[in-house]
Amino acid sequence: MTTVTRAEMTQKVIIKGMIIIHVDMDMFFAAVEIRDNSDLAGKPLIIGAQPHERGVVSTCSYEARKFGVRSAMSIKEAYRRCPQGCADLC
Repeated sequence: MTTVTRAEMTQKVIIKGMIIIHVDMDMFFAAVEIRDNSDLAGKPLIIGAQPHERGVVSTCSYEARKFGVRSAMSIKEAYRRCPQGCADLC
């Protein structure tokens, strides 16, 4: 099972006494799907419309990002780049 460390999910930056925290909430929704369905762990997960529908990628796992899939990308382009990608209902 692939796990995401807190260091990967959160970055802290201290600037002149201010603490700025960046949380990758985009990956969070893919991580929740993986937590709820452990069969998806380690697979390229694409959350959005189904491959044959019109729409965009809402989010994707880090495994899908290795193929160039990004949020807001056309769903057809995402599955062209990553044909083995699992839809959120795999």
